[in-house]
Amino acid sequence: MEQNENTLSVLKIAPGQYPQQVEIDNNLKALQEAVGGTIAAVYPFADPVAIICNDDGKLMGLPLNRALRDENGEMYDAIAGDFLVVGLGEEDFASLTPELAQKYEQLFHQPEAFLKLGNRLLVLPVPDEPPAEKPRTKPPAEHDR
Repeated sequence: MEQNENTLSVLKIAPGQYPQQVEIDNNLKALQEAVGGTIAAVYPFADPVAIICNDDGKLMGLPLNRALRDENGEMYDAIAGDFLVVGLGEEDFASLTPELAQKYEQLFHQPEAFLKLGNRLLVLPVPDEPPAEKPRTKPPAEHDR
């Protein structure tokens, strides 16, 4: 499959949702639209990837989305609002390779909830809906039809 220079295949991660692989235009406007404002790029990983997030996400009070953790698994920051995981090319952002897309889909797969406890922030994985749950809406009983 030929890689179109003008679009990027990236992961978009919204608060409370699983990562989605999306194609976006490789320009500032598209990146800003994807995160809802001024972009900031952070490079917290050894891989050639960047996180593109809203630079003012916390100031704007966007919902906290995912924790960033150090090598010991300790949270050192949290990303607010939607963010993208993009690849890094020679000079610019690039599409994620399938391997990196899979790696970061797994890393950020589980939505997280944040709980403020005094001046500490607790991060809790949002549990998946158990599949065995009964449907919330009851179908009408036979005699109600």
